[in-house]
Amino acid sequence: MRLNLADLAARGLLIAAPRSGSGKTTLTLGLMRALRQQGVRVTGAKCGPDYIDPAFHAAATGRASVNLDSWAMPPDLLLALAGQAARDCDLMLCEGSMGLFDGVPAAQGRSGASADIAAALGLPVLLVLDISGQAQSAAAIVKGCMHYDPRLTIGGVVLNRVASPRHLFLTQAAIEALGVPVLGSLPRSDAVALPERHLGLVQAGETPGLEARLDAMAAFVREHVQIAAVAALARPLALPGPGARPLRPPGQRIAMARDDAFSFIYPHLLQGWRAQGAEIAWFSPLQDEAPPDGCDICWLPGGYPELHAGQLAVAGRFLAGLQTFAQTRPVHGECGGYMVLGEALVAADGGGHRMAGLLGVETSFARRKMSLGYRDVRLVADCCLGLAGAHLRGHEFHYASIVAPGDDAGFAFVRDAYGSAPIAAGSRRGQVTGSFFHVIAAGD
Repeated sequence: MRLNLADLAARGLLIAAPRSGSGKTTLTLGLMRALRQQGVRVTGAKCGPDYIDPAFHAAATGRASVNLDSWAMPPDLLLALAGQAARDCDLMLCEGSMGLFDGVPAAQGRSGASADIAAALGLPVLLVLDISGQAQSAAAIVKGCMHYDPRLTIGGVVLNRVASPRHLFLTQAAIEALGVPVLGSLPRSDAVALPERHLGLVQAGETPGLEARLDAMAAFVREHVQIAAVAALARPLALPGPGARPLRPPGQRIAMARDDAFSFIYPHLLQGWRAQGAEIAWFSPLQDEAPPDGCDICWLPGGYPELHAGQLAVAGRFLAGLQTFAQTRPVHGECGGYMVLGEALVAADGGGHRMAGLLGVETSFARRKMSLGYRDVRLVADCCLGLAGAHLRGHEFHYASIVAPGDDAGFAFVRDAYGSAPIAAGSRRGQVTGSFFHVIAAGD
């Protein structure tokens, strides 16, 4: 069945699940690529603070994806970003994170849950269910999702890891008795799996044979999912008026590290900075490139420096250029970038590597401890991210630990989303700043 593109203009759909590991990403990417192959102008969005999935969305659709985060982003910014992403497209597929209702304690609509995004944009939900080890009981999960949050509409269900025709028959009959259509059933398959590492999927740019993998996902989804019926669930997006408040650029011309070691920068930040007149000048530390001349700030984003610590330690032009840059202009490091600005980084094998030495912190990936969660931040002093006392929202997600904090001043006072007392975090020395905090937006 071919899609009627006129029926899809400015419409959207949320693909979500009751828990992580249910198959959201496989279904989302397969749908995106299959729809694109049918001539649909499809774009992606990702709920919450995830760097990796949007790059896969972009590869599958040929269009930039965007993060939408109800906790970190003021509502007007969230709506404006969704509107910009949906411009000149037929269909937005928004991929949920974790379970549909999983978030943090907050006012309704600001919990960071995928359900908040569906409610804010008026999106129906396509629910993905991993039914391994159950049959009719899956209907109870669907019924719970239907009634748990009255803001939402469960438009349909796709079943994953279906073991047999009888398994499908029992499960589908129980769910459709609730009035919710089952629009697909995916058998167990390892053929369309994507490789993973410690922060999630291996990045899109590093995934071998990515185009072939995406085409295989599209073929898998075409075979087992009613794609036209899924697209027909989409509703017109409830999009905004003006008034978005993007984060101000940290400089007019920004030297931005980008390669396999430094890749975690949110697309909406770059988009917002460019819209305010800033220019991004890319360089690769792994190629031993120094920050480009003529820039007024250098930014080292997060990524995987722990996998490339030996190569970075001997990148003489990069390290010398960074140190020279820091003598006269601001340098900021987020998470992995913070680790590289420090004195030393211990890799997973226990080997120590000297880093830039612009901050006193020493970090270790050998002593792994996951830190994950939203962060509410107040800057201690004026810096490239704002004036002293400026309010920012973002998150942390890393496995590295601090083995020696050094004696630098703190970068910011940081709280989690659960009401913790503010603590000093990060490091600041002259114009060099850094922390494990990833900024998403200015606070309300």
